[in-house]
Amino acid sequence: MLALSRKQGESIVIGNNIEITVLEVKGDQVKLGIAAPKSVPVYRQEIYAQIKEANRETVATLDMESLKKLL
Repeated sequence: MLALSRKQGESIVIGNNIEITVLEVKGDQVKLGIAAPKSVPVYRQEIYAQIKEANRETVATLDMESLKKLL
């Protein structure tokens, strides 16, 4: 993990097309702005974990024989 220090108004760039800017710092909260192409999904970590779990549950309930018949 790369750890960087940034002040309000400062940014970091990831790749050629993702920019993360520190918008505000209040106590122990930091507000970030993320500029990324619409094709790049951006999630909070806890939401991403929920999506992954829901996908795992869906895959576990798939009936492979019924799926093969559809194809």
